[in-house]
Amino acid sequence: MQILHGITLDVHRGETLGLIGPSGSGKSSLLMLMGGLERATSGSVSALGQDLSAMSEDALARLRRDHFGVVFQSFHLIPTMTALENVATPLELAGVPDAYDRAAAELDTMGLGARAAHYPSQLSGGEQQRVALARAAAPRPDVVLADEPTGNLDAATGAGIVDLLFELRERHGATLVLVTHAPDLAARCDRVVNLSDGQLAGRAEGAA
Repeated sequence: MQILHGITLDVHRGETLGLIGPSGSGKSSLLMLMGGLERATSGSVSALGQDLSAMSEDALARLRRDHFGVVFQSFHLIPTMTALENVATPLELAGVPDAYDRAAAELDTMGLGARAAHYPSQLSGGEQQRVALARAAAPRPDVVLADEPTGNLDAATGAGIVDLLFELRERHGATLVLVTHAPDLAARCDRVVNLSDGQLAGRAEGAA
């Protein structure tokens, strides 16, 4: 089944881009292609000067590890690891020598310094998403991909998560691509792209 059709889209370094559209329009699929988490069945996808379509799975994994931060709606934390371990483990796998110090500093930035030793089951939904943000931010990625990061949160908690997401982007100068159903969230991006039935349906400038 073909989900996306004839999409041509350039995202500029340091840009914040909002992807909006109804459920099933292909927003998440497009985001996954951008991060090399899914492969295009035709056409090509390039990121950071590399053709993702031509890369091996190992090479894609290294590219994601070294250059991408990904935040999902459902957190994807490892339940048997503490908040600190969830953030530090990807850094350790990448060979970062001060992995735990950097992870602790990132949790402090997210307001979770006192919760570092807690397991995901001991944290609220908003706290779990902040751990996920810390995990995405700690490697200091060039690109942050966020797929409905507030989808499982109440409005107030979600607004706080979005503030942290944009602060993360400002601190690291990363390119941010944000999938959301919320027009007010998308309007915070430099540019908004609207998808419908797997195609670009129109573009609108958002507030920078």
